[in-house]
Amino acid sequence: MPTERFTFTGHDGSTLSARLDLPDTAHVATALFAHCFTCGKDIPAARRIAARLSQLGIAVLRFDFTGLGHSEGEFANTSFTSNVADLEAACAALTERGLGPSLLIGHSLGGAAVLRAAADLPGIKAVVTLGAPFDPGHVLHNFADALPEIEAKGAAEVNLGGRPVLIGRSFVEDVDRAHLSQAIGHLKAALLVMHAPRDAVVSINNATEIFVAAKHPKSFVTLDDADHLISRPQDAEYAAGVIATWASRYLDLPKPPPPEDVPEGVLRVREADPNGFLQDVTGHGGHHLLADEPVSFGGTDRGLSPYGLVSAGLGACTSMTIRMYARRKKWPLTHVAVDVSHNKAHATDAQAQSGDKIDHFLRVIRLEGDLDAAQREKLLEIADKCPVHRTLERSSKVETTLMP
Repeated sequence: MPTERFTFTGHDGSTLSARLDLPDTAHVATALFAHCFTCGKDIPAARRIAARLSQLGIAVLRFDFTGLGHSEGEFANTSFTSNVADLEAACAALTERGLGPSLLIGHSLGGAAVLRAAADLPGIKAVVTLGAPFDPGHVLHNFADALPEIEAKGAAEVNLGGRPVLIGRSFVEDVDRAHLSQAIGHLKAALLVMHAPRDAVVSINNATEIFVAAKHPKSFVTLDDADHLISRPQDAEYAAGVIATWASRYLDLPKPPPPEDVPEGVLRVREADPNGFLQDVTGHGGHHLLADEPVSFGGTDRGLSPYGLVSAGLGACTSMTIRMYARRKKWPLTHVAVDVSHNKAHATDAQAQSGDKIDHFLRVIRLEGDLDAAQREKLLEIADKCPVHRTLERSSKVETTLMP
């Protein structure tokens, strides 16, 4: 996933810092991501969602709001309204580059901001909220003890997420009078509301109010026991996968062509988590799956193991080969199921004595339908003609080169 540094001018003339995550394949759509209150563009949830969407050919711009992260400006002088204005500025910058967004994604207060901004942004077809408040004033409970000081002095330093942040009176007043009912009711885009029932920062009731206020098409997906920041990798991966699948329906995405440097028949495997073993596997035509190792081997168990993928290839090829033969013969085969397991085993006494082992695949085939004994026996024979079976039975050669 190529990532570009991207800057644009925010609502008050400050230069805002952003990252533009671009797909390896042809660009088919653009998403704009708004981060949570006082967070930033580089939180894990934002990075993982951007990575998954880029697999579909969707470019993602994630930026730091004014006064946060690497963006210029004074956060104490910002407000909920200014956040919305920053979103509008980001949309304009993308449009100027020929990447006008059709998908908005907002996390927490960023979710409230995209709901407010969506109606005024051209070309928006879909909106996603993650743990968003129905009432933007909800964020005030994070520093309720400091509100008297902010009112008296115009600003006060509060501790949010373990770091000091200066909150101004204008922010408090603006967020307190912001209401989203009308904006949600007039939303002219599909809406996906994602929320964790145990969210201790923004309660699940907010998701209910957002969902009820919106018109169809609208969807709700629970994030189960995720925390508010969606900090666990498996929760972020799940959210990313749901968003990618859901958005493809409403953005009417064409299948992205493969990268120019990846010819048909080539799989591209990219490391998704340098701290574990999770891999993104992309095939010709945009097909995608995850590979991983079990937790006991140091992985996160979010995908098939490498040998699991080999077993899957054998099982799939076996089932397809049987179906193709039965279809050609017009036999009454109604269903095929193949169980495949893999281990290392001694093949001969000589190998057992030397300690050498070979790969042993155990394949159990289930055939359903009104088949006679001769037909079942023939289909079992045909299973051994599966191309992957033949490849595994023969010795193979793997040639490796290193990209310059």
